[in-house]
Amino acid sequence: MMNRRKFLQGAGALGGLMIVKPSVAFSYAANSTVQYALLGCGKRGTSVATSFAKNTQARIVALGDIFPDQLAKGKQHFDQVNASLGFAPIDDKMTFHGWEAYKALAANPNVDAVQISTPPFFHVEHMDALTAGGKHVYCEKPVGVDIPQTRRALEIAKRVGNKVSVSVGFQIRSAPPFVEVVKRIHDGQIGKIASLSGHYNAPTATYPDRGSMPQDEQRLRNWLWDKTLSGDILLEQNIHVIDVCNWVMQAHPVKATARASRKVLQNFGNINDNYEVIFTYPNGAEFVFSSTQFNSAGYFDVKETIFGSEGLAEMPYKGALGIQGLKPWTWAGSDQTTNAKFAADGAFSDNLAEADKKKDQSFIESITENKFQNQIAAGVESARSCMLARKAAETGRIVTWEEIEADKEEYKLGLDLRKYV
Repeated sequence: MMNRRKFLQGAGALGGLMIVKPSVAFSYAANSTVQYALLGCGKRGTSVATSFAKNTQARIVALGDIFPDQLAKGKQHFDQVNASLGFAPIDDKMTFHGWEAYKALAANPNVDAVQISTPPFFHVEHMDALTAGGKHVYCEKPVGVDIPQTRRALEIAKRVGNKVSVSVGFQIRSAPPFVEVVKRIHDGQIGKIASLSGHYNAPTATYPDRGSMPQDEQRLRNWLWDKTLSGDILLEQNIHVIDVCNWVMQAHPVKATARASRKVLQNFGNINDNYEVIFTYPNGAEFVFSSTQFNSAGYFDVKETIFGSEGLAEMPYKGALGIQGLKPWTWAGSDQTTNAKFAADGAFSDNLAEADKKKDQSFIESITENKFQNQIAAGVESARSCMLARKAAETGRIVTWEEIEADKEEYKLGLDLRKYV
């Protein structure tokens, strides 16, 4: 039988499903603590993992990050979180830095579940290794930055089946106001859906001055500004609005036409700062979407409006959420005069106040109750919907779903990760 030393030495050889704790591979006792690791100790990753620690049976026991300073910052934060919850600090031996940190987490028998909060370019690669290591995975969106990556993700979904839980970070689908209004739409409360509109207007992401830092490292640290690493704002940020509309329509778009440009941003990087898209769904309904990511003074506004034959549904992040028409309804907790601002860590209040908590609890309960989730295919569908629009903007013409499914363009990283050890 493989001893622990040889097991850990196998971190770099992830050819097949690894030996894991019986509680992970076969069953999990109800009410047991889930030994949880965070891969990627940035703002959003830290915020989500903190929510897991405070709102679920997950205990943060391990961390991984490509940069030692980020790892140290993460450990300091989670040692404080653990102390507040009556848990011991994270063992130094359970912190891993360098580009292969994910392999160490995949091989570690003392980790049950891993949260992937690395740049989107790496999501599918990390998901592949971690699920092959028998880990339950909570993966931030998007599931890939190009179509070949999404194909790989679907192969992972087939291999995983119901062996472990894999959840994708579309937490809005767990927000009680959104769950209720979408249920009412599906029950016919606004009649036949005729058209949709949505927007995502946000300030630009901010980073500290990197000085004379090498360009490769700047790209990794400022990854949101890098199109290859992030997939562009449509895929990394705006995807939440597209996902909600897919959820409402219970389908993906069949075609799209779009425009995008970089009109205002002057910072490091090559992402667009605005998109204008028209999606068409199978029933002919069109979804008009726009986004900006350069607004000053923290201006932030995200909303979907669904127009039906008997009414309309308004679904904002902040403000009154409900239905107008023949069967009006308003979410009781909506604040019509909110002053909520953009949250750099994604921890929004107002109509999304319970979103992270509910999503986190669903994932952990799927593990402890042995009712494993496999959300990879749904994550791919929303990612491909965004890639459909991105390709339409790049080509300046209508792009169909069949065309985007057949797309072979691969995003190339163009840097050597092996120097980050």
